[in-house]
Amino acid sequence: MNVVVPIRDFASDPAPKPEKLTLGSEREIWEDRRRFLERRRRHVSPDKIRSLFQSALLRHGIRAAAAAAWISGFYRRGQNNALAPDLREFTVAFPDLPAAFDGYRILHLSDTHFDFLPELADIAARMLAGLEVDALMLTGDVHGDRHAPLAHSIAPLDRILARVSVRDRRLAVLGNHDPAEMAEALDRAGFTVLLNDSVLLERGGQRIVVTGLDDVHYFYTPAATRALAEAPPGFRIALVHSAEVADHAAAAGYALYLCGHTHGGQICLPNGRAILTLLRRCHFGAVGEWRFGRMIGYTSRGLGISGVPLRYNCRGEMSVITLRRQASEGKPVWF
Repeated sequence: MNVVVPIRDFASDPAPKPEKLTLGSEREIWEDRRRFLERRRRHVSPDKIRSLFQSALLRHGIRAAAAAAWISGFYRRGQNNALAPDLREFTVAFPDLPAAFDGYRILHLSDTHFDFLPELADIAARMLAGLEVDALMLTGDVHGDRHAPLAHSIAPLDRILARVSVRDRRLAVLGNHDPAEMAEALDRAGFTVLLNDSVLLERGGQRIVVTGLDDVHYFYTPAATRALAEAPPGFRIALVHSAEVADHAAAAGYALYLCGHTHGGQICLPNGRAILTLLRRCHFGAVGEWRFGRMIGYTSRGLGISGVPLRYNCRGEMSVITLRRQASEGKPVWF
């Protein structure tokens, strides 16, 4: 049995009283706030508010880089790289993982952006065909172009996930490219969308807590960090689009933090070093495995692309993460 535990945000709403609200009105409050933030000509992250001017400069810079790749003859290579993602499998062991969840398998997807590169969906579908996992965890940026219909992102996602067997739940959070309407679209696609709230996954009389946040890169509100702090006790997993509140999650005692957003850099130097990751804070979580205190984190390189349909020295990825119970006390370990 899975139980959703809502984490309410009433900090800027003096009325109505929390006890008078229904789950429906909680979603409405979130949606009104999210739409308000989307209309503003600035972006809100945990530490600062910034104008859209920086984003406009970045878009122009990306287009200039794509033009240079075309002129130099490297464009086709970048396209081929973007259409050749990896399917990674690895294990992480925790001393406090409930025994009933030993061997629990998670398919982690992020930044699918199928509206930017539709042909990637068929490739991903072939790679995932027949996969069996316990849970699917999607860490945002399903969509890409705000002018494109959501169906251009959701329909391909449905197609690839029809090839995957998920025993437990499909859980999702939103990214900075996802509009408020994406929550309802993912609901219809069979996901439990976590909007600064938590879900309990139970088996064998034991449970793990999964807390999911709305995007904190563009649309941060105090409800996000409060959701981390107020989640039910137990073994906790955080699903966030970016690593930018990893320090808050570690302070709240989370064991595992899954995110994406950076695309691993997407266009990297020959040694794989990212040129640009677009993180405003927690830069240690730019890509791959990382650790903050006792918390383990993983930043997916993402399946899709953003800005231009190119990747250099940085393949896209889908990940299968197996949770294990560590026999001895100590820090969690990857292997």
